[in-house]
Amino acid sequence: MFNTLVLICVTWWSVMLFHPLHADLQCTGSEAQESPITNVKMNWKEMELSWESSKNFSTYTCTIMDKKRDSVTKEVNSSPCRFPVEQYIALHKGVFFTIEVPNANISKSCTFFPGGMNGSAIENFSCVIYNVSLMNCTWQAGRDAPEDTQYFLYWQYSRYDDAMECELYVKDENGRNLGCKFQNVTIQTAVDAYFLVNGSSNQSLIQFYDKYIKMYEIEILTPPLNVTVDCIRDSSGCIITWQQPLTSHRKKRKCFEYEIRIQNKDNPKKENKDPPVTVRNNTYKFENYNKKKKYILKIRARGRSCLISSDWGEWSEPIEFDRKCKSTKKELYGGNNYG
Repeated sequence: MFNTLVLICVTWWSVMLFHPLHADLQCTGSEAQESPITNVKMNWKEMELSWESSKNFSTYTCTIMDKKRDSVTKEVNSSPCRFPVEQYIALHKGVFFTIEVPNANISKSCTFFPGGMNGSAIENFSCVIYNVSLMNCTWQAGRDAPEDTQYFLYWQYSRYDDAMECELYVKDENGRNLGCKFQNVTIQTAVDAYFLVNGSSNQSLIQFYDKYIKMYEIEILTPPLNVTVDCIRDSSGCIITWQQPLTSHRKKRKCFEYEIRIQNKDNPKKENKDPPVTVRNNTYKFENYNKKKKYILKIRARGRSCLISSDWGEWSEPIEFDRKCKSTKKELYGGNNYG
C-alpha cells in the first residue's frame, strides 16, 4: 500500500534559513498489511530518523543507503534511529531509508528525491584552494535550466558550523552566477566541508546540487620556500636546500615529497632526457653537472602519507646557478590567481 508523504518535514540543516529545498519523501509500507509505521521524518543535521508506530515493538532495524548502495544499518528499541554524524551523504541523487521490525514482516521504506525540473541543477561543480587561504568554485548552468535561472552557493565546514553564502559571485555575460571566490579559507582535515548550490526561476522549480569535499584534496600547494643552491661549500657537488611550502593546516616535514627539475640553460631540450628527481628530504646534492655550464633549478611539492593533496603543487621560481656561485631565492611567495 502506497502512502505518499509530500514535503514531510524534512529538516535541512541551517541551509533552510536561506532558501528552502524542494524535495519529496515518498514511503511505501509492507505489501502483506498496512504498516503501523507512519509519519517518517529525517533530521539531516543530527542524522536522526524518526517515526510513529501504532503498535509497540521491542526492536527496529533502520537502514540508510545512497544511490551508490553504500549503506549503514542500526538496531534500536524505539524511535528515533541515529546514524553516525560523519555519514557524508549527498542528497541530490536521492537517498533511501528502511525501517523494519525483525521477524514480523513489517517495514516502511522511504525514498528522498529532490524536486524541481529535471536538468535544471548545476553541472561540473569543482573547487580549488590556492595561495594558502583563497578558494574558487565554478559550475555550469543545468542543460535544461530556464534562461532566467539564478544560482546560489552555500557551504559550511561541518554540520556544526553555520552555513555561509558566497559573498563574491563570478557571473557570465547575462549576470548568472557561475562561480564564487572565497577569502580566508582554513583547511580542516577532520571533517568534510559541505557545499550546496540551489537556484530560482520564475518558470519552474530548480533542482539543487550538493557535495561533500575533503578540503585538503583540492588544495594546490604553494612552491617550496627559500630555495638555496650552494656550489662552493662542497667540491663534489652543489647542495640544494629549501623549506616546505606554506599550508594552513599541517607543518610536519615528513608529510611532503619534492620533485626537483634541473635544466641545462644552454640546452633546454635536454630536460626531456633528464627526468626530475623525487626526494623526501629538504636537501639534495647535485653531482651530475658540467663545470662550464649554467643550470636552471625548479622545485615543487605534494603530500605524502598525510592529509595533504597528493597532486603536485606549483613550481618554484627558476634559479640560475653554476659551479662557481651560491644562489638563493628567499622572497616570500607572491601567489597565483586561479580565477
